Amino acid sequence: MKLLITTQVQENYGAHDWDGTGSCPQYWKMKGGNDYVIRNYDQGDQGVGAVLAQVRGRFEEDTAYFREYIIGTEIVADDYLTEFEKSQLEYEGKITYPAREILVDSLVD
Repeated sequence: MKLLITTQVQENYGAHDWDGTGSCPQYWKMKGGNDYVIRNYDQGDQGVGAVLAQVRGRFEEDTAYFREYIIGTEIVADDYLTEFEKSQLEYEGKITYPAREILVDSLVD
């Protein structure tokens, strides 16, 4: 099994013209998100919360300009393909941009 982590990305368009003084203007726009996978996940190893606590710092970010944060998790089969991977196969015949894999020391065989 593998653990699928889905994120949301936002960009602060108000920060583009900000001179760095005073409060940064807030004009956040949704910019899609990313899929990350942790292979060799077994619910008996660690709970989802413990794994997220271990890895979230590798991709979550919150600055005046950019945010990326977790919006969902799912335990999926080893052969699971994300919607983006499926569309690449359908339209291009291959997966050029797979979901990003995160290695977790305690879960690696």
